[in-house]
Amino acid sequence: MSRFQFDAQPTAALFDRTGAAFALGDGSVRFEGGEFSAAHDGAVLCAAVHPSGDGVVTGGDDGRVVWHRRGEAGLLATAKGAWIDSIDASAESGLIAFSHGRTLSVIDAKDAAFRRDFQHERTVSGVAFEPKGRRVAASTYGGAALWFARIADQKPTLLKWAGSHIGVAFSPDGAFVITSMQDNQLHGWRLKDQKNLRMGGYPTKVKSVAFLSNGQLMATSGAQGAVLWPFIGANGPMGREATEIGFDEGSHVALVAAQPKSGLLAAGLSDGRVWLADPAGQGLNFLKAERGAPIVALAMSEDARRVAWADEDGHAGVADV
Repeated sequence: MSRFQFDAQPTAALFDRTGAAFALGDGSVRFEGGEFSAAHDGAVLCAAVHPSGDGVVTGGDDGRVVWHRRGEAGLLATAKGAWIDSIDASAESGLIAFSHGRTLSVIDAKDAAFRRDFQHERTVSGVAFEPKGRRVAASTYGGAALWFARIADQKPTLLKWAGSHIGVAFSPDGAFVITSMQDNQLHGWRLKDQKNLRMGGYPTKVKSVAFLSNGQLMATSGAQGAVLWPFIGANGPMGREATEIGFDEGSHVALVAAQPKSGLLAAGLSDGRVWLADPAGQGLNFLKAERGAPIVALAMSEDARRVAWADEDGHAGVADV
């Protein structure tokens, strides 16, 4: 296990193809090998792995989108006078999507001249590519909007549900869109008929979702344990109950991380601990057993063999699982 101490609060943990990286509130990205890249005048607000798998792309409160590799950084895009609130990247299509204010922008990692800007009536809070990377979803007030990422003039498919939607994700098979909401619940749509999925009962806001077990389970934060929703068959979780693992009355799950093809789930807790579990098995394996500041960043490597985490006080770690 490797341990780190950063001078700034981490905002994201990620794994590119060579190892772990941490985005920080001082505008830098720190790689586990000791390399770092500082390119933002302010905090990193969001981060994603670059479509090539080499390094990470970050959005900052300086309105810049930056590609960080070990020891170097390059500017990819800007949004004048606006924070970059969320970002996602697709290895399949080579595209990067980011939100600023009411705008969702898409750029091409291999074509610096390509850019699409899609406008919304309200602020865009989250972005996510479908698994094939051809369409991108934007969460906003009143639901989500689906756009074809490369087409300039189009009307989006609107997935409507009252309330403030603060994050968005696709299921690994591309059949469902899930949003997290301001009021302690999730909402979802089955895309073939836009049938609504309601997933409620959370004691706190859901800040994190992750799919695992070949896409048959969706894990979420927002409760005293990790909440697991079944995504088996054409109906997903419709008419089914969620289960919970790792229940602990004294803390709640702040973040979850997984890989769709793996059966393992990592959870970062509000009391600073981090555990790993196989929902089909028994018990929790604590990767970080000591309590401390809340976990604010969590990631699992693509091969599901490593987990990286960081807490609010700048303590971070990477463990082999």
